[in-house]
Amino acid sequence: MRQSFAHRARTRLRAACAAIAAAVCAVALLPAPAQADNPIVQHLYTADPAPLVHDGRVYLYTGHDEDGSTWFTMRDWRVFSSTDMVNWTDHGSPMSLETFAWADADAWAGEVVARNGKFYWYVPVRQRSTGQKVIGVGVADNPTGPFRDALGHPLVGNGEIDPTVFIDDDGQAYLYWGNPNLWYVRLNADMISYSGSPTRIPLTTAGFGTRTGDPDRPTLYEEGPWVYKRNGTYYNVFSARCCSEFIAYSTAPGPTGPWTYRGTIMPTQGSSFTNHAGIIDYAGNSYFFYHNGALPGGGGFTRSVAVEQFRYNADGSIPTITMTSTGAPQVGTLDPYVRQEAETIAWGSGIETEPSSAGGMNVGWIETGDYIKVKGVAFGAGATSFSARVASATGGGRIEVRLDGAGGSVVGTCTVGGTGGWQNWTTTTCPVTGATGTHDLYLRFAGGSGYLFNVDWWRFS
Repeated sequence: MRQSFAHRARTRLRAACAAIAAAVCAVALLPAPAQADNPIVQHLYTADPAPLVHDGRVYLYTGHDEDGSTWFTMRDWRVFSSTDMVNWTDHGSPMSLETFAWADADAWAGEVVARNGKFYWYVPVRQRSTGQKVIGVGVADNPTGPFRDALGHPLVGNGEIDPTVFIDDDGQAYLYWGNPNLWYVRLNADMISYSGSPTRIPLTTAGFGTRTGDPDRPTLYEEGPWVYKRNGTYYNVFSARCCSEFIAYSTAPGPTGPWTYRGTIMPTQGSSFTNHAGIIDYAGNSYFFYHNGALPGGGGFTRSVAVEQFRYNADGSIPTITMTSTGAPQVGTLDPYVRQEAETIAWGSGIETEPSSAGGMNVGWIETGDYIKVKGVAFGAGATSFSARVASATGGGRIEVRLDGAGGSVVGTCTVGGTGGWQNWTTTTCPVTGATGTHDLYLRFAGGSGYLFNVDWWRFS
């Protein structure tokens, strides 16, 4: 039987509601408010964000916390992308533990870098033969994969985790990692070998702040380094002082130091006892990615990636950043007159995604009342029709095309009939009136009981 993450989350929430006042439950079961865009993925738990800007698009690589985890139970990695920082396309899982035949657990925090026309994903995993944490490398020909094992064995390993990779202006690449220590190697130009031996960066209180009450760990550095360069200064953003962690940073005049502690970026907050940062510049703005436990059922082992826009101070320092539910402002608008993947979503309620027989992903596990929000859709002078590629192994249902809210004005309704299978695709089209200007688009799904249909893509004309 189909049972999605969202379905299980709703079941848990409704069960909890049965034990408390009905008035409170009614509030809890309402759809998320229209302004909420954090966390940026709502249909599964994501963690340890690693953003990459490539070819005018932001690719976001994440870990994946399994539903109901009571430990860091992670078996695959996920990738999403966006051109406007609010509508994110789900590209599925291009790499998993199965990619590395020699690994058996712990698909934890990694990072992707582009070089030599390829994409290299450095990840920590547990090596089957030794039980030790090591760093593996996946490689792909495009940013969404699929990724394959670049070596057939670990690149490097000393029992520590959380690799980050940085290519300096002179072409020299560095791989950093570590908990409880901080290490680096100089990668060769092939990005899958290195010169010299792993070098341990001194963790001094001047370089990484002072931790009190733990003589074995005198500095604030915990894990999750994120190293980059801006205006000649090298930044090392890291997770600080477990537990609960906050995000801090240090700077240096060179890629290996000496480091100087600069303070807190994101104070301890949210419902996850870990945090993990990634920072990029895109479309003239700076963005800070992190994770929390803000989704239903969320917590320290069921985390969710979020993002905030920020501006560096005049001296290059990073301001204090607070978690919000609003997220980053939209960059531009979305064009509804070209094919848009159904899994391009600003906010989804009750839906799930899965690989599509037509390629890419599709939205599925749709029940009555579920919806997809797509933010900032520019209809211009007006749309006249709406088309969607759909499939249903049941009797189907309806797609209500609404503006500015799941209960907003209906500008069109498309009927979806049974197609004889969840991957037997057909196109449904219906007239649209009143869709002019720029609005948030809501595709609300309706019909009978149970799962209704899948959606692969949509387009207005």
